[in-house]
Amino acid sequence: MNFPFYIAKRYFFSRKKTSFISLISIISMLGVGVGTMALVVVLSVFNGLEDFQRSLYKSFDADLKISPKVGKNFNCPPSLLQKLSKIDGVKNINQVIEENVLVRYRDAQMVVNLKGVDDNFLKQERLKKSLIDGKLNLKENGISQTIVGSGVAITLGIDVDAFFTPLEVWFPKNTNSKTIDFTSSEAFNKMSLMPSGVFAIEQQYDDNYIFAPLTFAQNLFEYNDERTSLEVQVIDNEEITNVQESLKQILGTSFIVQNQDEQHASLLRAIKIEKLFVFLTLTFIIGIASFNIFFSLSMLAIEKKEDVKTLFAIGANQGMIQKIFISEGAIVAFSGAIVGLVLGYGLCVLQQTYGLISMGIEGALIDAYPVKMQFSDFFFTALVVIIITMIASYFPAKKASISSN
Repeated sequence: MNFPFYIAKRYFFSRKKTSFISLISIISMLGVGVGTMALVVVLSVFNGLEDFQRSLYKSFDADLKISPKVGKNFNCPPSLLQKLSKIDGVKNINQVIEENVLVRYRDAQMVVNLKGVDDNFLKQERLKKSLIDGKLNLKENGISQTIVGSGVAITLGIDVDAFFTPLEVWFPKNTNSKTIDFTSSEAFNKMSLMPSGVFAIEQQYDDNYIFAPLTFAQNLFEYNDERTSLEVQVIDNEEITNVQESLKQILGTSFIVQNQDEQHASLLRAIKIEKLFVFLTLTFIIGIASFNIFFSLSMLAIEKKEDVKTLFAIGANQGMIQKIFISEGAIVAFSGAIVGLVLGYGLCVLQQTYGLISMGIEGALIDAYPVKMQFSDFFFTALVVIIITMIASYFPAKKASISSN
């Protein structure tokens, strides 16, 4: 057995009586344990929130989105669609025309984002799990229909069973005139849609979006082959990166090809930055807890001064004495860290299974805080604890080896 570690273990486990030094060591161990547990749990919650956010927009956004680098629309001839469809890994391509419009239903009106989509959109089944009323239809018996967000449906009082009450859609006409008379109905294109279904995903989508057939959007906005974006569904999610690179090579620098994370880069970046600041804050708390290790080792060095002199007398050197006290600090720290990691893992499992801590928000999309454990969080938490406690143990160990010699 390693001699310095053996002596340190004897100091830790074989104290004849409970002393103030023992109490500080226990407090140090508990402090490190609680800090480690909190760090593991909080990081796992942030992972869960990040995954939950991804699951929200996964049901709304396509695997890959193609949009123009400059301007709001681009020319999309059938030859381009055929070329892109032949790329390995592409399942289907949904053509999109998206603009803000004024909608009226009975006596209510509001501005929403109308998203015109082709038949491939319903084949992708992105709204299938989000439908809360009606059907996922965009055309029936030659009549254009719309699927609206729940917030839009509530604001306008839309009833999908009211078959004879259409949703009026208004959009300014494309004219060469520099001025538009908004008081005249002649300045607008006006068309009607029949509400067929209501979806609920998340407030930013529910309060702002309605879906309509692509041909309806073409006529309303007076588009020909222009599109605002193309949405690509990939056969195998693991091949998204390869498909994205192939699309970039074909389309060139005039287009932006984004995966789902890149479409919401600012939101995910905010979550990661917040996670980083929480990590640094809790690391600082663990550092404060480690000061107890510094003080306990300093007092232990004073208490064991005669023992250290004896060790020097039988041939020990300063390096060995340092190792003894560093090992003592490591035992305290590792004991606390292991306890903290185990407790943190246990709390995460309980939260995943039983949802012990609720969101506390009425009408929230989920009842309890989501949790996702990652090995990297456990690893870096343990690494931070090791580094901090080794630093806290080094200085009293060095002082003990010098002062007792």
